[in-house]
Amino acid sequence: MTVLKTFPTDIEIAQDANIQPISSIANALGIAPRFVEPYGHYKAKLSLDLIDHKAVDNNHLILVTSINPTPAGEGKTTVSIGLTDGLRQIGKESLAVLREPSLGPVFGIKGGAAGGGFSQVIPMEDINLHFTGDFHAIEKANNLLSAAIDNNIQSKTRSLNIDPRTIVWKRAMDMNDRSLRQIIVGIGGKANGLPREEGFNITPASEIMAILCLAESFSDLKERLGAIYIGDNMAGEPIYARQLNVVGAMAILLKDAIKPNLVQTLENTPVLLHGGPFASIAQGTNSVIATKMGLSLAEYVVTEAGFGADLGAEKFFQIKCASSNLRPATTVLVVTVRALRHHGGALKEEYNIADLDKVKKGFENVAKHIHNLKQFGMTPVVAINKFPNDSLEEIIFIKEACRAMGVNAIESDGFANGGKGCKELAQAVIEEIQNHTSNFKLLYDKDLPIEGKILELATKIYGAREVHYSAKALKQIDELKKKGFAKFPICMVKTPNSLSDDPMAIGYPKNFNITVREFEVAAGARFVLPILGDTLRMPGLPSIPAAEHMDIDNNGTITGLS
Repeated sequence: MTVLKTFPTDIEIAQDANIQPISSIANALGIAPRFVEPYGHYKAKLSLDLIDHKAVDNNHLILVTSINPTPAGEGKTTVSIGLTDGLRQIGKESLAVLREPSLGPVFGIKGGAAGGGFSQVIPMEDINLHFTGDFHAIEKANNLLSAAIDNNIQSKTRSLNIDPRTIVWKRAMDMNDRSLRQIIVGIGGKANGLPREEGFNITPASEIMAILCLAESFSDLKERLGAIYIGDNMAGEPIYARQLNVVGAMAILLKDAIKPNLVQTLENTPVLLHGGPFASIAQGTNSVIATKMGLSLAEYVVTEAGFGADLGAEKFFQIKCASSNLRPATTVLVVTVRALRHHGGALKEEYNIADLDKVKKGFENVAKHIHNLKQFGMTPVVAINKFPNDSLEEIIFIKEACRAMGVNAIESDGFANGGKGCKELAQAVIEEIQNHTSNFKLLYDKDLPIEGKILELATKIYGAREVHYSAKALKQIDELKKKGFAKFPICMVKTPNSLSDDPMAIGYPKNFNITVREFEVAAGARFVLPILGDTLRMPGLPSIPAAEHMDIDNNGTITGLS
């Protein structure tokens, strides 16, 4: 009897990798040792002096995005890594610039963000755990400001007369903990401060994370930190972080975190990992600094934006590119047959069962995302991220349906075969860049009023009819305008599972409205956050979190991490 070999787990593949010293990876990129700060043998920080603005303008930025995912995700990071390795396989100078994982999903339900199978970034355990401490530094800078706010309220000599009822700044922690969403601080007597309502955001949703990822220099970082809006004084005047005199201290905490991290793929292709905002509740893209550094070091740079293109790609274009003048050369839209079955009405237990009719129905979601990307002047290459249960007729249908829309669809097999499984995709991406000049454009102008920007997104990207506002949201719009925040871009906070604000509205929903529940503002990051539905900026753990299946033995070998 033939015994089928079990496909190894991600962590088994990563632990068996032929990892090179990080000095070798840096040397292959032509980076002099004085610009490299090693963190152990296999990861390093890179100096901001490596950014070459002329090279940034001349090299090619490739954005990987996706359709609306199933709860398990569709493998954007896996495709991004496989594509980067694939570009090297066909002789192109390439590297990837990706986000760092958050501990919340690692120990929750979604897992880490280092790719999967034979398209991974290593050292996988370090990357998915504490890595180089960037998230910790961001968390500490965030909470230093929180402590300074409460200390100022308590102060009798240097008080800014902050009205505790107006404080919008929240503490941060990089772990899913729903019990911290709304809390009371300052109880237990006068020595412990003034009791008031408070809450936590998960660190990837914090404004400090957003600022770190949008800042273009250390001086820009400090300016943005100082511009953080925290609340009002008793006279109704806005209070900013710079008035608390802790911007310098916050910047000190971020002095190393601002530097991109250098690691490698399983095939020893260079990767920059830096920053990690979520796309559903933040801007969802890695740092501007790391992206520009990547474009300074390689001709082809692959990056990704979180969740579906209605969130990640839109924010990449309208927030990151608009802020930094980055121009993508092309985009890759990741789809899976499994996701099309889902959007065609398949139940979770039916995701792995071939069903052409459901795939045909689910293709409406793909078609809408292709249309959306074209609104930004981008014609994507569709990457069909392969799974063993994909049927030939389903794959053929997707390719033909994409071709009818003027889009090339290519199977991507990076999970099972690494860069070799993405050579065809890499060639298609190169051909798209060479044969079609990027016509990248923004969807809306910053001078549109807040309501106008939201309407543009709702109608043109989501497909909604109208935008409704709660009474609270309408009042907040007036306050945002009075405080001078009206020209900021929009960073929509909504479910990633649907084009609408209803996570159950799969496929391509029609004739729906969206409702803005309330607003937040990230004045230092320079965007406004309309919050839709019941979306929260501090996730909770599932009933059986991934943490329950993890362990480490006496030799330090970790199991269960993914």
